[in-house]
Amino acid sequence: MVIPARDEARSLEALIPALRAALPGAEILVVDDGSADATAEVCARLGASVVSHPVPLGNGAAIKTGARHARGEILVCMDADGQHRAQDLPRLLEALDRGADMVVGARSFSSQAGLGRAIANGIYNRLASWMVGHRVADLTSGFRAVRSDRFREFLTLLPNGFSYPTTITMSFFRAGYSVLYVPVEVPARIGRSHISPLRDGARFFLIIFKIGTLYSPLKLFVPVSLAFFLAGLGYYAYTFLTAGRFTNMSALLFSTSVIVFLIGLVSEQITQLIYMRGRD
Repeated sequence: MVIPARDEARSLEALIPALRAALPGAEILVVDDGSADATAEVCARLGASVVSHPVPLGNGAAIKTGARHARGEILVCMDADGQHRAQDLPRLLEALDRGADMVVGARSFSSQAGLGRAIANGIYNRLASWMVGHRVADLTSGFRAVRSDRFREFLTLLPNGFSYPTTITMSFFRAGYSVLYVPVEVPARIGRSHISPLRDGARFFLIIFKIGTLYSPLKLFVPVSLAFFLAGLGYYAYTFLTAGRFTNMSALLFSTSVIVFLIGLVSEQITQLIYMRGRD
């Protein structure tokens, strides 16, 4: 079990014993991401392994550190804030035993951290579902069980921030690995969240575009190219009927359509190379 933690001493006091009770033989590895409280001391006292970052590097960076240090064939990634419940672990592992490469704990609408986050996550889920051609129940959930060898194939692609679940989910679909979703209820977190709506809102919004360029660039570039082409065709029809001529604006719109399409083709080739390198 890989648990990224930053200033989560209070919640870990309850979480680690619960994990011990749920899975007695499992390795519990807490990655202390530059905490200013007694996170490392609490984990050591409760018998969990601890790897510490000297300074905060981010949730994704902590997950990558944990994945490199963990010894098991299965990784369970979960938050340290008390939102992910130990009693849900057997259901995730049972689904993994059915042949899945990764199982994600999918939160219900009522379990989201506020209405704004619920709406934003709903948008991410719909976009991701369209991209991969499968239903994505929870794109941003950090509660997941995954086969460690599969997960490590994509470590170089994962960002250091909070969007690592998005990237690993899309990477698995891109590679043709199976992803299952298990419904989970998420209680209110213990302590203060490190996500600021004002600071991180724009960054989370940009995830939508990063998903497209990371997973399937042509699914974004082709509609944009088609929009420019139809606009050019419509404007040309208008100017031809009213003035009997082909204008510079129509030429510009047609040219932009071709340029956007070609950029999409190049992006698709770059994406293929990135995934080939990530799996080497």
